[in-house]
Amino acid sequence: MINFEKQGYIGILTIDRPHALNAINSEMLNELNEKAVEIAGDESLRCLIVTGAGKAFVAGADISEMKDLSHEQAVDFARNGNRAFCALENLEIPIIAAVNGFALGGGCELALCADIRIASEKAKFGQPEVGLGITPGFGGTQRLMRTIDRARAMELILTGRVIDANEALRIGLVSRVVPPESLMDEAMGLAKEIAANAPIAVRNSKKAMRFKYMRLLEEDLENEARLFGDCFESCDQRMAMTSFVNKTPKEEFKGK
Repeated sequence: MINFEKQGYIGILTIDRPHALNAINSEMLNELNEKAVEIAGDESLRCLIVTGAGKAFVAGADISEMKDLSHEQAVDFARNGNRAFCALENLEIPIIAAVNGFALGGGCELALCADIRIASEKAKFGQPEVGLGITPGFGGTQRLMRTIDRARAMELILTGRVIDANEALRIGLVSRVVPPESLMDEAMGLAKEIAANAPIAVRNSKKAMRFKYMRLLEEDLENEARLFGDCFESCDQRMAMTSFVNKTPKEEFKGK
C-alpha cells in the first residue's frame, strides 16, 4: 500500500490503495511506519514528497475496519496511527505533501505531517469525523491548530466542513494551488530547490522551526487518542459508521 522511489536526492512516497481512495487501515499504518524508519536511515535523501495514487490523496481512515472497534481497540488504532505519522513527521529531511484529491480525516492529518503542502485545484480538505460520531484520531485536533488560526481550526473540526483548495490556500493550510497536471512537477521543482542547498543547514533549519511546535505534542496526541477511544462507547458512533458503510441515511444524533 506504500510505494517508494528515489530520484537523485529526492524520495517520492505514494499511498497506493486507489480502489479504496487510499483509505487508511492498520496494515497501511504498519507499512508507513516501516517505510519512514527506512527513509530515516537513508543519508542520501535530502527531501521527501508524499502523494496519493489515483483520484485521492487519502480519503480518510477505513470506516469498515473502524466501525466495530471497542474502546480499547480504538485507542490502540489511534496510537498506531500516531506512531506512523510521527515517524514520518519526525524525519530530519523536509517533507512536501502533493495533495492531488481528497485529503479528508486521516488524509488531512497525514498532509499536516508535512512541512509544506501543495494542492491540486481538485484537492479537498476536511476533518469530517464529528459527522461519524468520533473525534479526529491521528493528530488532527493538535496539528491543525498548530498550522492555521485556532478559531479556523475549531470551525473546521467542529462543523466537519470540507473545503476546496482555494479556501485551504486562503487560510494558510497550503502554500500554493496548481493545475492537477502540474502538481508533481511543482512538487519536484520545489524539492530540487530545497535539495540544492546545504543538507545540514536545511535539516537544522527544519529542526529549529519545529522546536516549539513539537513541544508537548506527544502528550497532546495521547490525550487525543484516549478521547477518540471514548467515542467508540457511544451509540452515535455505531449508528453513524454503520450508516456510512451500508450507504443508508443517518439517524439524528442522540448524544448517547
